[in-house]
Amino acid sequence: MHSREVTAASGDLRNFTPGSGLTAMMDEEDANNEGYEEGLEPGEEPRHQLHGEVAMCESIHRRYPGHRSYIMYHGTTMENAINIRKCGFFQSPDGMLGRGVYVSRNFEKARRFPQFSGGKQLAVLRVNVRVGKVKKIDYQGHPMQKTWHCYGYNTAWVPPNCGMTPTGQEEDCVYNPRRITVLDIMPNHR
Repeated sequence: MHSREVTAASGDLRNFTPGSGLTAMMDEEDANNEGYEEGLEPGEEPRHQLHGEVAMCESIHRRYPGHRSYIMYHGTTMENAINIRKCGFFQSPDGMLGRGVYVSRNFEKARRFPQFSGGKQLAVLRVNVRVGKVKKIDYQGHPMQKTWHCYGYNTAWVPPNCGMTPTGQEEDCVYNPRRITVLDIMPNHR
């Protein structure tokens, strides 16, 4: 029996042959991350041997969050929201978590943005985000605060009430804008 490697980020099963066995990179699970799973820390390379189709399928879907998506929100102007729906998101060049698209599972947090709109009409985008491999950033000065994407993570997550945001609300930064699909544009009358 031989094994094939499955890429964690893509869940690529093209080379899998039933009954052949499977070697998969296993993510470390953080029980306190409210539904997100983290990937490997730099330098860590745990491996786990699985046998059989059922174990393989259950493990891939349970352990690799690239197959999971969440409804999130992004606050912006109505003009930008219409543009984003037409052309897609672009990465912000910098921010608390570095490059990426900033979203939140908390609607109230998203509707506070943009902070300065110049009197323009505001909107909140309701989006579907395929989070992929998630890195929890839970304190200022975290060694991967702005470089998480260099270690193979797709999303950085700031959990609620960790001291990273003034409001104590959670925030996410998605590196690849193609992981985000616009579902609705809602007027924001704050």
